[in-house]
Amino acid sequence: MLDIMANRRSIRKYQEIAVEQEKVDAIIKAALLAPSGNAIYPTRFFVVNDKELIVELAKAREVGSSFLKNAPLCIVVSADPQTTDAWIEDSSIAATYIQLSAQALGLGSCWVQVRNRKHSKEITSEDYVRKILNIPECLKLACIIGIGYPDEQKEPHADERLRRDHVYANRAEQE
Repeated sequence: MLDIMANRRSIRKYQEIAVEQEKVDAIIKAALLAPSGNAIYPTRFFVVNDKELIVELAKAREVGSSFLKNAPLCIVVSADPQTTDAWIEDSSIAATYIQLSAQALGLGSCWVQVRNRKHSKEITSEDYVRKILNIPECLKLACIIGIGYPDEQKEPHADERLRRDHVYANRAEQE
């Protein structure tokens, strides 16, 4: 697992190869296995492999989402906030499970924040994506994860770059 974590990098360039259904199923199983506060499981997943829809999803944000147009697969992670106030945390954990399982399956992925982002001055990213995928108003959107076979190579996270100075034993040090 630590090797998967060290090697997982944000991949924004994908080969023009469809992700096999068995791998999509495995990724969704991982998302469904993600823990949820009080076992409420508010998360909902929209699996998108329709190229026309993906091209539209690539326009979700003013900046930072255009790379999605080349992803063969996108998963929109959402949740029902009426069921729990921990929907953001539960969605984030599920999204992380999606990315780690994609990495374990030889795929690359990249997270596109949707929550609290803008598509334009007039519309939020969330409302834009909601309209494209007919997502009910009762669900809040966390992110879109682009997934595919990598068409770029990135070095693993180096141990010496880990911010160990951000870790405290027992309590914060006095300044």
